Amino acid sequence: MTTANYAAGERSAPMSAEERKVIIASSAGTIFEWYDFYLYGSLAGIIGAQFFSAYPEATRNIFALLAFAAGFLVRPFGALVFGRLGDLIGRKYTFLITILIMGLSTFFVGLLPNYETIGMIAPITLIALRMAQGLALGGEYGGAAIYVAEHAPQNKRGWYTSFIQTTATLGLLLSLVVIMFTQIYVNANYPQQQVLGKAVSAFDAWGWRVPFIVSILLLLISLYIRLQMNESPAFLKMKQEGSQSKAPLSEAFGQWRNAKIALLALLGLTAGQAVVWYTGQFYALFYLQSILKVDTFTANVLIAWSLIIGTWGFLIFGSLSDKIGRKPIILGGCLIAALTYFPIFRMITATANPALYEAQQNTKVIVKADPADCSFQFNPTGTAKFTNSCDIAKATLARSAVQYTSETLPAGATAHVSVGGKDFNAKDPNFAKDVGAALTAAGYPGADNKSVVKIAIDPKDGLANFAKMFDIFTPQKLTLIGLLTILIIYVTMVYGPIAAALVELFPTRIRYSGLSLPYHIGNGWFGGLLPATSFAMVAQTGDIYYGLWYPIVVALGTFVIGLLFVPETYKRDIHQI
Repeated sequence: MTTANYAAGERSAPMSAEERKVIIASSAGTIFEWYDFYLYGSLAGIIGAQFFSAYPEATRNIFALLAFAAGFLVRPFGALVFGRLGDLIGRKYTFLITILIMGLSTFFVGLLPNYETIGMIAPITLIALRMAQGLALGGEYGGAAIYVAEHAPQNKRGWYTSFIQTTATLGLLLSLVVIMFTQIYVNANYPQQQVLGKAVSAFDAWGWRVPFIVSILLLLISLYIRLQMNESPAFLKMKQEGSQSKAPLSEAFGQWRNAKIALLALLGLTAGQAVVWYTGQFYALFYLQSILKVDTFTANVLIAWSLIIGTWGFLIFGSLSDKIGRKPIILGGCLIAALTYFPIFRMITATANPALYEAQQNTKVIVKADPADCSFQFNPTGTAKFTNSCDIAKATLARSAVQYTSETLPAGATAHVSVGGKDFNAKDPNFAKDVGAALTAAGYPGADNKSVVKIAIDPKDGLANFAKMFDIFTPQKLTLIGLLTILIIYVTMVYGPIAAALVELFPTRIRYSGLSLPYHIGNGWFGGLLPATSFAMVAQTGDIYYGLWYPIVVALGTFVIGLLFVPETYKRDIHQI
């Protein structure tokens, strides 16, 4: 394979079978890496119970927060480290390093003894492994996107990079399936066990380790695949010509002409893409479970079907971007999502839990409190404690998805909750119980709510429960899958063309560094903390839809900035910049 094969004038020719194989192999390896990253997020509650519950409460909360957030927060630093390596030593070898770090970190989480066995070393090591995962992922995406784009024909760059865009969703889907499969099998065949003096299911005790341990097989497959790949032709050409950057980070972010591109890529593309992506996949799942009280299995099945149906959109919009441009699709997705989130989530509420929706419309609930007594309940781990009377009142109502309005009391007054005209003191020891009874009497559904969507399973049936994944052919379930699929289509609009758009913005000599940082700040920070931020907004206002303002405002901001300042790039020859 010579540099001459990749001259700009020849890049519109169809790819050879060998080149296609390289790109498909690259995408497959990236699926495995996203699978590794999502495992922790899906099992964070179970892992936290084993590694942090033996600590004093304040210390436990700090560790739990660090473990949850570390993977997101360090992604930009991984982008800097591996972006620099990718621009200095090449795409292929950086690719190998990131998959090795990610795979081994995930495998070791599965083997790591809990606090009861090795004490303080357990949570510290867990946090370190989680940070290693985030660092590796920070270098992975940029390498995958660039590697594919630099092999692709110029007029099919959006199409080929769209395969990389499917990997995050497919990795999420794979992790959900493996977790469900393992959980059903382990709990059906093994009895409960004692962990830290508490009886828990076999899966919660040790079965959660299985998805982490079997990831070593995915690592071996990924390493084999990546060892067969050739170096990127654009990097080889640059190296042959001696035009490599000696200091890619300084050149990418220390010179305003390049730093400006990175800033526009963040604010005019990836920030909006990130919030639409996380709203359609993670917040939708969180909303079903935490706000609408849909059980975990049912919510996972509904999301899984929407992913299966909607994932094809990545390829469709990636290919379309080769014909009409990247900006119309990405910015159009941001705008349409922002304009339709409220009606879609209202329809999801009315369909998934009709009794709850009706109660929200017909039952008047008021929180009466001193505003100074109310905190912004940002609680990404679910472990923080809010002890002020206003916080107790709002948290109690938020957990039950109660719609309420607020009234101001004089400074120092204790918060009260009014349900149907009857007041309840938030500091009363029986507050939660009494308010719950009043809400039930006023029409809010209880634990026996038969209107909520449900796919019933029996743990005794073991793996036969997997057949229940096809128990979706009722109007309620099909409507929900349809609504969730619309959200996934928005995801595919903003995410399908994004890799090609970002690659085309940056010159070859600093492409890995320049692309990776804005992508991972957008997705790691703007997107990664979206569920926790949105739920805090819900608890603060008493409006279960208020949290949608976060993705809506960010998406609209990206639409405006992208429309005015981000150039269209789909006709650029990336081998000449």
